[in-house]
Amino acid sequence: MKRYCQTLDLKDDETLIQEYMYWHSPEHSWPEISKGIREVGILDMEIYRLGNHLFMIVETPDDFDWDTAFARLATLDRQAEWEAFVAKYQQVAPGATSAEKWQLMDRIFKLPESK
Repeated sequence: MKRYCQTLDLKDDETLIQEYMYWHSPEHSWPEISKGIREVGILDMEIYRLGNHLFMIVETPDDFDWDTAFARLATLDRQAEWEAFVAKYQQVAPGATSAEKWQLMDRIFKLPESK
């Protein structure tokens, strides 16, 4: 299994942050977005928050190709609408794609296997 970690900053406005969290809750998230994420091969995705900083963990099969999957995801039902909708909460350039918003992080430490 592959694991990708990404980061993104929200606008530093508590009202907007609370709205962003509202739209990511199980009761209010758009079902087409979760369906599309799974359709391109993503097995699991979690987002964590500290203040206005977000950290996302994406788990995929070993044969997953990030660029191909996200190019396809961008074409799926309501994805472009979702990206435009959530952009008002994010510190991003106007019209930025998901790949431009969420920055892949480099792993700098992994706990060594015990011997």
